[in-house]
Amino acid sequence: MSRHWTVYLSGEIHSDWREEIEAGAQAAGLAVSFTAPNTNHADSDDGGVAIMGAEDKKFWHDHKGAKLNAIRTRTLIEEADLVIVRFGEKYKQWNAAFDAGYAAANGTPLVVMHGVDHQHALKEVDAAALAVIETPQQAVQILAYVINGDMPKSR
Repeated sequence: MSRHWTVYLSGEIHSDWREEIEAGAQAAGLAVSFTAPNTNHADSDDGGVAIMGAEDKKFWHDHKGAKLNAIRTRTLIEEADLVIVRFGEKYKQWNAAFDAGYAAANGTPLVVMHGVDHQHALKEVDAAALAVIETPQQAVQILAYVINGDMPKSR
């Protein structure tokens, strides 16, 4: 029996990539749990002021939210066995780049997922990763390999 792994899923929130990885891992019977940042965009933005009080300036509004979110993000990245960071096509995910850097600085193994069109922009992030992939299916294959030593069914 292999040990239980914890995987932190960071990155874009506009597609179902997290659900695809979770479903694929479950279908493969992998001993893994997933954690993630708060993926409700409005809650993530407004959590700080909802809890600690309103701010007149947007900078301080965002500052409170970012610091509150950092409690969750830092804790979960530090507890993770592996971090997967997805960069989507539609928006710049500066927070995802920060999460990738934080994982790398903490020595947490990092997998980066993005399309070919982001190769140049993310070259430094890719250089810090132990694997660079394009699809959630590849993420599941990586998990199957590192957790159980399973090779993909068709090569």
